[in-house]
Amino acid sequence: MSRCVVVTGAAGFIGAALVQRLLAQGDRVIGIDNLNDYYDPSLKRARLAQVEAASLKASWTFYPIALEDGAAIEELFKAEKPEVVVNLAAQAGVRYSLENPAAYIQANLVGFGHILEGCRHHGVQHLVYASSSSVYGGNRNLPFHEQQPVNHPVSLYAATKKANELMAHTYSHLYGLPATGLRFFTVYGPWGRPDMAPMLFAKAILAGEPIKVFNYGKMQRDFTYIDDIVEGLLRCCDKPATANLGFDPRNPDPATAAVPHRLFNIGNSQPIELMHFIEFLENSLGREAVKDFQPMQPGDVMATAADTSALEAWVDFRPSTPIAEGVECFSQWYRSFYEV
Repeated sequence: MSRCVVVTGAAGFIGAALVQRLLAQGDRVIGIDNLNDYYDPSLKRARLAQVEAASLKASWTFYPIALEDGAAIEELFKAEKPEVVVNLAAQAGVRYSLENPAAYIQANLVGFGHILEGCRHHGVQHLVYASSSSVYGGNRNLPFHEQQPVNHPVSLYAATKKANELMAHTYSHLYGLPATGLRFFTVYGPWGRPDMAPMLFAKAILAGEPIKVFNYGKMQRDFTYIDDIVEGLLRCCDKPATANLGFDPRNPDPATAAVPHRLFNIGNSQPIELMHFIEFLENSLGREAVKDFQPMQPGDVMATAADTSALEAWVDFRPSTPIAEGVECFSQWYRSFYEV
């Protein structure tokens, strides 16, 4: 039986990929995106064109609205009556949060509050929402697992994502809303965001321009391929969060609760050095990068690595796409899309 699923950030990197999978399995999908100019909106429109081409008109509806518009969000929930909501819309980017913190407060806090209110008042059966590996902040205890404290964010972006987890937990506690938060680890692949390293690097390498290599290359990331992220999302959509019946308030588990709220890492669990990632990209593109080594940027972290055992136990899935395979798929798409 098909469901009505709202996907916010539907023109985004992860959102558009998820929408296509939901439509392919027969769900009716309502997409929300404000198509802002944080990066080139033409890429967002191209993703939407892919969605349109893959959909039956009766199964896909798109609303060009912002989460910050509370009245519009309320009207949408009232009209569409979704059973599942996947909140992927956010003001993204760690570095941009240093320049324009107000955008993060409005989109990631006020906007998410409107989504929670829509879920509360219109009988939504499950909210799945994007958190981030950035919440681990100053933590240096690798790999990151959900039982670790996340009390030391190093960017406002990270702070808003932790706030989303707290807000969702509160709505689960007060109103019984089943909510699942997914901490994404460095997502990459075809149709990726132009402000992220793979796209920035590919553009510069093919143009023969220098790439900025921060912390002099001494960084490590748990790069996670887009198809793995979407598969994890789909499986979590199909299994609403439940209360942990063994929850001990005297020794609370940060990843679960006595109410239907759960948190999961979703990463490849095979972090690689930034310089190795650049080598994979160079080999795939057939060009050597001109490297401009730079110091560590404010708000950045040296390393990320995901312990995904909780996700695997919950939905019997763990991301596993090898980095070489993922980079090759990304590079082929990049050359085709940008005709280079």
